[in-house]
Amino acid sequence: MTGIASFYQRSIGKKVVMALTGAFLLFYVVVHMWGNFKIFLGQEQLDHYAEGLKTLGDPLFAEEQVLWLFRIALLAAFLLHIYTAMQLSHMASRGRPVAYKQRKDVQANFASRMMLLGGIAVLLFVIYHLMHFTIGVAHSDFVYGEVFNNVVRGFQEFMGIPAIIYIIAMIFLSMHIYHGAWSIFQTLGLNGPQYNGVLRGLATLIAVVVAIGNISIPLYALFALSPVEVTGWFQSIAGLFGF
Repeated sequence: MTGIASFYQRSIGKKVVMALTGAFLLFYVVVHMWGNFKIFLGQEQLDHYAEGLKTLGDPLFAEEQVLWLFRIALLAAFLLHIYTAMQLSHMASRGRPVAYKQRKDVQANFASRMMLLGGIAVLLFVIYHLMHFTIGVAHSDFVYGEVFNNVVRGFQEFMGIPAIIYIIAMIFLSMHIYHGAWSIFQTLGLNGPQYNGVLRGLATLIAVVVAIGNISIPLYALFALSPVEVTGWFQSIAGLFGF
């Protein structure tokens, strides 16, 4: 245990923790998104999927026990990820000369500079998401167990403002994922001149898939658009800007 604590005190140890917790959180985001895609199959499919999550581990575990164990692990990873990020930021700012720091700030790309803002936005979104769809206190028409109706009505209420909040949050999340995925590759030593292009492309692909996938859900609730149609929207918008 002392060895683990000693390793964590070092910069490389913190970066490894960031990579591992980040990978776990990304895994959850993808699995959560994939499960939510059942909304496109209709109310019965989504509600049945949500009900099945409550009985994971049956009969060895009581109802929702495994689900809550996973939620606790997810919360622990999330808090550790945030705490470690703050420590790394403090170590970096304390250990660099001002001139060096200014030069690195100029060289940093847009996604890197937005990491702090994106992380804060994601944290606020997670709190809102729990209040909106899990606890229901931020949902004016929440009914426990009616997942499909809660999602559709939740995005439609207040003239679609919750849907707009979700879409903006997913943009911040995807930017965070892009930078995070690239950082994971670097921490694991996978990057190199011959691989950087491929790895950056992979990080971009992961971020774009998460963005389109998650944004398609509130758009479906508002306009009954499928993920394929949402992708078409993104391509049309990108074409307007010459991409």
